[in-house]
Amino acid sequence: MIMTSELLELPSVREAKLYERLRNDKVRCLTCERRCSIEPQRTGFCRDRMNIDGKLCTLVYGDINVISANPIEKKPFFHFYPGSVALTFSTWSCNFACPWCQNWELSKYPPEPAKANYVSPGRMIQMAIEYDCDGVSVSFTEPLMLFEYSLDLFPMARAKGLYSNYVSNGYMTEEALRLLKEAGMDAIKFDIKGSEEVVREYCKADANVVWRNIRLARELGMHVEVVNLVITGLNDDEECSRSIARMHLKEAGPEVPIHFTRFWPAYRMTNRSPTSVETLERAWRVAREEGCQFVYIGNVPGHRYEDTWCPECGELLIKRYGFSVLKYKITRDRRCPRCRASVPIVGHYVNKPTLLPF
Repeated sequence: MIMTSELLELPSVREAKLYERLRNDKVRCLTCERRCSIEPQRTGFCRDRMNIDGKLCTLVYGDINVISANPIEKKPFFHFYPGSVALTFSTWSCNFACPWCQNWELSKYPPEPAKANYVSPGRMIQMAIEYDCDGVSVSFTEPLMLFEYSLDLFPMARAKGLYSNYVSNGYMTEEALRLLKEAGMDAIKFDIKGSEEVVREYCKADANVVWRNIRLARELGMHVEVVNLVITGLNDDEECSRSIARMHLKEAGPEVPIHFTRFWPAYRMTNRSPTSVETLERAWRVAREEGCQFVYIGNVPGHRYEDTWCPECGELLIKRYGFSVLKYKITRDRRCPRCRASVPIVGHYVNKPTLLPF
């Protein structure tokens, strides 16, 4: 078993970017809003950051457990370089406690630095280019676990003409979000996971922090999309959908895409049924009634509400099936071809019909 003092010699162990030293060699992590106070030789809530002799260190710098080339629609990003492909990767553990996690085999296990699968930022960019990807995306588990890695990776991506994004629970500190923007992060998808009560009870977190960061990301100029996983018997009632839609309008704005995604039983919630399509359609109607312009249903391939429709004239603008773009009619100046209404799309359609995962 590796000694704590030897951890600093491993490639995946690096000093953390954001922390402060406290009394008695304790440190406080300032990466996420848990702001864990950590004693020497102990880790915080996420188990990815350790106090090593009074110095806070990440244990997962470049420790990559999954890498794949994914369509951007899988994130889902529906208004960000449609049809493009992102080299997508993740590391271990998480700073949330969600009992419905779809990627629990990755997120519920702590890192083992001595067995790390280390991939340098330079090598990650090289792979993105080799596999003809249009950008890099930190996903599968909470991307903030790779915060320091992202700060080194994103400037390299931008220098090569690649975009960068997070698929996140949105629980970073404001300082961390600002640093990610400065490093070159172009877009972030926020998972809001239901009402304030649901997030507090099941994720052990404060939903208001996520909404605050949604607003801040918009102010910083990042492309934002919001997702709510609709879980049977937990956050699937009309009141919850309406409150989420109203918060979305307040903090994100009517033009920001919002997705209501179908739940499939997983991890510690295998006893719940998949979300009914009728429930998702009701959430869609509620959000449109409240004034959200671009509302989507997720995890129901072929449903008409996974398509993009002009909110002004009702013209079909983007036809999708699952993660594939079948038709794309938005003009080069990002307008509806029928009524000329402006459509908030970042980038232009990238036609890549064949994906080769590796």
